[in-house]
Amino acid sequence: MIGYSSALKRAAAGPLLLPRQWGVEQMLELRPNCECCDRDLPPDTLAARICSFECTFCVDCAEGVVGGRCPNCGGELVRRPIRPAEKLARFPASTQRKVKPGGCV
Repeated sequence: MIGYSSALKRAAAGPLLLPRQWGVEQMLELRPNCECCDRDLPPDTLAARICSFECTFCVDCAEGVVGGRCPNCGGELVRRPIRPAEKLARFPASTQRKVKPGGCV
């Protein structure tokens, strides 16, 4: 088990990763678009909002159309963090677009 101070050092070192023995690195996908209106949301935008399942919306749809709640799970929508540009080469943003048929109502 990782101790508290070890976990803090690890967190300061870079993205949160699952234990190496699992062979998987976990990080946000940084999805490229709003699920409601299909607006482009590049990795460095301040206009992206996500829920805890990483459903992704632009700020206009998140605050206006769906009222700050994810229409998929009902969770709170918060500003998506920005991945530092120097980390995008090793940990690129997703290119897979997800759009709700008919948008959000």
